[in-house]
Amino acid sequence: MNKFKSFLVACILVFTISCSKNSSDSDNSDTSVNKSANLLATGDSARDILSNDNFDTLVIEIAYVTGFKPTESAITQFTDYLKEHTFKEEIELVYTELSSPSEDELTLQEIADLETKNRTVFNTGSSLGIYIYFSDAPAEGDDLEDGLVTLGSVYRNTSMIIHEVTVRELATLSSSINEADVETTTLNHEFGHLFGLVDLGTDMVNDHQSESENEDGQLVGDNHCNQMGCLMRAELQFGSSTGKSLQTNSKATYEDGIKSGCVLSGTTVLNLLQQNTAKGENTVDLDAECLLDIRANGGRN
Repeated sequence: MNKFKSFLVACILVFTISCSKNSSDSDNSDTSVNKSANLLATGDSARDILSNDNFDTLVIEIAYVTGFKPTESAITQFTDYLKEHTFKEEIELVYTELSSPSEDELTLQEIADLETKNRTVFNTGSSLGIYIYFSDAPAEGDDLEDGLVTLGSVYRNTSMIIHEVTVRELATLSSSINEADVETTTLNHEFGHLFGLVDLGTDMVNDHQSESENEDGQLVGDNHCNQMGCLMRAELQFGSSTGKSLQTNSKATYEDGIKSGCVLSGTTVLNLLQQNTAKGENTVDLDAECLLDIRANGGRN
């Protein structure tokens, strides 16, 4: 009888352990997140961002290093810009404060590694997740004295870096613009590439892509707009006095093996803002050609 009781207890114990393991495995699978849809190339989610075909909500994680949180004014103007050009009525902001990585400069590979470590928002259900990192470190290869600075970059379909420390430094160079102006222009320009502009996932209705020389001296499309005054006209340039070889080398150093959809220079943004300020305008808008492209790919305007 005692042997039977011992056998029965052993069976119950084995059954309980087995059920516990199955329950644990099930819980892990339920809470796991498929991140692959957020690891695509710049512009690959353009229509998903612009239209409500597959996602009707944007959840934007604003990850910032302590002391480098973006201004409320810039974020308000940024979300207004998104609502103006997409059909997303629901835009949720998730603020994530992070400690400094304690780096003097950052490459895109290092930025991507930080995203892997810190990102918490991904596509789930009808919500499309976006990650924007506001850094306390400048881009690798920056030289403020020579105008060789990078304000931001997009490097995946839902990933963006804003070098907030450089944004603030640039804003001090002109009495006619402020920190929020530079933040807003940088955010809106880079997100324009996530819209798929120019020819980065959203086809052009009419050809309006500008060209610049590549490392072989050939004129090629540079994924920016050739229309005067357009937000997306901000072609890649690292300062007029530096020359093509330094421009190419600086970009290669910063990208560090990760292809960027756009590396936005401080010189470009400063020029755009100063031109608009001279005309009495505070913001830089998309031109008619970019608006045509957005509408053709499911956007609002």
